[in-house]
Amino acid sequence: MSNYSHVLVVSGGMDSATLAHMCVQEGGSPYLITFDYGQKHRKEIEYARLLAENLGVPHQVVDISNIQNLLGGSALTDDGIEVPEGHYAASNMAITVVPNRNAIFLTIAYGAAVSFESKFVGAAMHTGDHTIYPDCRPEFVDIFGIMQKIATEGTGDADLSLWTPFIDKSKAEIAQIGLAMDLDYEETWSCYKGDRLHCGRCGTCVERKEAFELIGATDPTRYQ
Repeated sequence: MSNYSHVLVVSGGMDSATLAHMCVQEGGSPYLITFDYGQKHRKEIEYARLLAENLGVPHQVVDISNIQNLLGGSALTDDGIEVPEGHYAASNMAITVVPNRNAIFLTIAYGAAVSFESKFVGAAMHTGDHTIYPDCRPEFVDIFGIMQKIATEGTGDADLSLWTPFIDKSKAEIAQIGLAMDLDYEETWSCYKGDRLHCGRCGTCVERKEAFELIGATDPTRYQ
């Protein structure tokens, strides 16, 4: 049996960094997994590595970038589509959906969790994702968890479950949780454009700015 209580799917962003820190603070011993799926903002992978380094926990980048041509039509993976600007609530943000992305990631994470005999697979979906991303909604999480119990029956910990503590929380609430743990959000990456600095205009940058504004906290992010 391994020493990994949790297998966490993480990017280099605010939400998954908060998730990983919360796991450790609550006594968990996570194994972090980040996916290279051919995303334009591969810079997030560097920040995921930094997250694992800061926490002193194991981390693996899983290279599935050769599926990029199978996940066309998204501004995050298709070089021919510009990353849109504006708030996630806007209809133009639908172009940032990567088909079935979380189901793909979580299926691999569940396989690792069975192998490690872990008790939890964790992901950081939150209410800000619900409008645009169908695989971030509570009904997806509930049904996916049930499906995986069937898929992994008899092969690992019978109590293996999907841990999504932010599913009913906003980005601002997540930021509050992280700041209470002294999490340095300057060491996280959100921007979908993946340039030297955050663009400050894409959906995830707008949401990041808004989170700090709503809780009256200083945003440590450097924007263009």
